[in-house]
Amino acid sequence: MQTIAIIAQKGGVGKTTLALHLAVEAAGADTVAVIDLDPQASASGWSDSREGEEPAVVACPATRLNVTLEAAKASGARFAFIDTAPHAESPALAAARSADLVVIPTRPGILDLRAIGASVEIANLAKRRAVLVVNAAPQGGAAQEAAEAARDSYGIEASPAVVRQRAVFGHALVEGKTAGEVEPEGRAADEIRELWAYLRQRLDV
Repeated sequence: MQTIAIIAQKGGVGKTTLALHLAVEAAGADTVAVIDLDPQASASGWSDSREGEEPAVVACPATRLNVTLEAAKASGARFAFIDTAPHAESPALAAARSADLVVIPTRPGILDLRAIGASVEIANLAKRRAVLVVNAAPQGGAAQEAAEAARDSYGIEASPAVVRQRAVFGHALVEGKTAGEVEPEGRAADEIRELWAYLRQRLDV
């Protein structure tokens, strides 16, 4: 089982949205689990309103993370996505240590970019590979420029796949779905597919 931890010490960067969309994309071909470490349990709430069993979403405290991941592996999960809370260094570190790859999402705004360092430090402390994903980006070329600037500042690989700010992401989650399920041929679906293909390459699967 390959595990992806999605961490960011700054709130509002779309960790849960990204985790759920990537999980559903991966679940099209494999059994997938989402581990919800956020006390707000947004991912679990989404799952409660969803029709169907894939992906499985399990809420647990960080102290139970290893046990929960072992259970997911025993149930046949090929991929596990760990959704974490902001401003929670210890759970984020536990998630990073349990992961094969750490994904650090950020918006391209200057305050968001300045906050990346804390998450990079957590990944480094856990001795795990980390990649930066520009998420909820406005239209235009500034998003890729921001990713390149962060890469140069923090020495972290930046995904060439950028996820733009689109209303369909929020609307779909309200219905217990994802953007790709609501608009399979839309640009939002394409962006998630591109990002997942990139992350799979980083995982060598």
